[in-house]
Amino acid sequence: MSREASAFEALFEVLDATEADRVTARYAPLADAVRALIDATIRTDADEDVVTAARGAIEDVTAMLRQRARPAGVSFRVDGRPLPLSNAVVGPCNPVAPPLTVQHEDGGRCHSEFVLGLAYEGPPGLVHGGVSALVLDHMLGEAASEGLAKARFTGTISVKYLRGTPLGPLRCDAWIDRTEGVKVFAMGTISDAEGVTVEAEGVFIEPAWARAAR
Repeated sequence: MSREASAFEALFEVLDATEADRVTARYAPLADAVRALIDATIRTDADEDVVTAARGAIEDVTAMLRQRARPAGVSFRVDGRPLPLSNAVVGPCNPVAPPLTVQHEDGGRCHSEFVLGLAYEGPPGLVHGGVSALVLDHMLGEAASEGLAKARFTGTISVKYLRGTPLGPLRCDAWIDRTEGVKVFAMGTISDAEGVTVEAEGVFIEPAWARAAR
C-alpha cells in the first residue's frame, strides 16, 4: 500500500486488487449492519428502557470504531482508478449509501437497479427529491466519466420530477448525449415498475489539470 496525492487536494491509498478485496470484505459488512440499524432506528416503537440501552450500546461501539480512523480526504485507488468505498451513492463501506451497483454498457450508457427504503423518504412513502437528484448526479457522472475512468465533474444538472418516486425497487439509467470540447452532456432517468418518475440532464466538465495531464 502506498499513498499518492491527486490534483484536487485528495490523498489516495494505492491498493492492489488483493488489498482492495480485503478492505472491502472487512468494512462493507459493517456498513450493511449500520444500514440495518438505521432502518431499525426509524421503525422502532421500543420502550424507553430498550431505547436507552440501545443508545448506550451504540455509543460504546462508536467509541470502539473511533480508536483508529483515517483522516478526512483520504480515499482509495486500485489499478489507476478510484475505489469509491465511501461514496454517498455507490460506496459499499458508507452506510448512508444504498449502495448502488453500476453496470456499464457500450456507447456511454450505464444503469443500476437498487432499493431505497425509509432512510431515503421525503413525503410519506416516497423518495426525497434531493435523494433522487443525488442518485442522478452520480449516475450521469458515471456515464460522463466512462465509469470514473476520466476526470469529469458536474458543472450543472437539471432535474425534472414527473411524479412521486415510491420507496422500494427502482432503476436508474444514464447515458452520454453528446460531447463538445471539454464538456460532456449526459442525460438520465429514474424509473419504477410503472415507468419514468424523474428525468435529468447535466453538463460535466474536464478540469484544466486533467487536460494538462493528457
